[in-house]
Amino acid sequence: MANMRMDKNPMPEQDPVVRAGNFDEVALGYTPEMAMDEAKRCLNCHNMPCRTGCPVSVRIPEFIAKVAEGDFDAAYEIITSTNSLPAVCGRVCPQEKQCESKCVRGIKGESVGIGRLERFVADYHMNKDVKDEVKAPESNGHRIAIVGSGPASLTCAGDLRKMGYDVTIFEAFHKSGGVLVYGIPQFRLPKEIVAAEIENLKAMGVKIINNAIIGKSETVDELFEDGYEAVFIGSGAGLPQFLHIPGENLLGVYSANELLTRVNLMKAYRDDYDTPIKHFHNVCVVGAGNVAMDAARVSKRLGAEHVYIAYRRGKDELPARKEEVEHAEEEGIIFKTLCNPVEIHANDEGFVKSITCIEMELGE
Repeated sequence: MANMRMDKNPMPEQDPVVRAGNFDEVALGYTPEMAMDEAKRCLNCHNMPCRTGCPVSVRIPEFIAKVAEGDFDAAYEIITSTNSLPAVCGRVCPQEKQCESKCVRGIKGESVGIGRLERFVADYHMNKDVKDEVKAPESNGHRIAIVGSGPASLTCAGDLRKMGYDVTIFEAFHKSGGVLVYGIPQFRLPKEIVAAEIENLKAMGVKIINNAIIGKSETVDELFEDGYEAVFIGSGAGLPQFLHIPGENLLGVYSANELLTRVNLMKAYRDDYDTPIKHFHNVCVVGAGNVAMDAARVSKRLGAEHVYIAYRRGKDELPARKEEVEHAEEEGIIFKTLCNPVEIHANDEGFVKSITCIEMELGE
């Protein structure tokens, strides 16, 4: 019988005061009992509207039904038949705009916690004492090259390998994972989780070559000459956008890309890593998307006393995930909405002293 509780089982989390001072994962995950209880909220709709909201068409009601029965291994098999990165997707996919936005339970209450259940199933599988052997599909004799090792590339590699293609990923960095390792902070997506997902792909037969910059160390034409029959280019969004206002070249002005890469990939927050980054008492982050939330929350954890989000629209227009906004507020991030920076001022040492903002108003 379906559990007709109107709201989701709450996600266990670190205390905000404690977590604002560490880089450990904020969300602690469901227990088996919580997962089974949440799974029983699913009505197992015949037309499966939730699945239409999933970009990779995960068989959502089927895996949730197995969770409700306590058959977590079967649930994992169902998820991974279409999704090669369940532990990642369960944490960072915007479920509230995708699968959960289509959930019938969301009409008169909260949707089923699909993302939380996916995460639980993936973590349960990773934490099993006896790991199932990953079976490498038989080769069909065709070779594919993939440029970049971010989420798009890893997903592409997993799907192609399941179809029998010999897949090689070329990654420019020394570490694989793309934005999953250099962009998303440890407290939101532990790097051990990304590494485990990548190891699963390797066990399936996916080959990864690091420190290889396609276009410089080797061209796309040369990949074809080497015998690859197709090339998937997943090189990422690339360069940051700047404000183009006076003072943005001052000392202490970082792009979010640089800040997050220094902290996430180069471990600037750890004393045993030689990756210097100057610590500031007052930090202003311009923008209010997920990257801005990450930058603000990272700044707080680096020791900033006051961290502000400056955003030119209102609270209702914040583009970041609702969960990320709530976590930021709980950790003491201050939101300045309808506020747009127009000039950054320097102190005598050439560092940022203050920022001039103008008050905005919403248009139609």
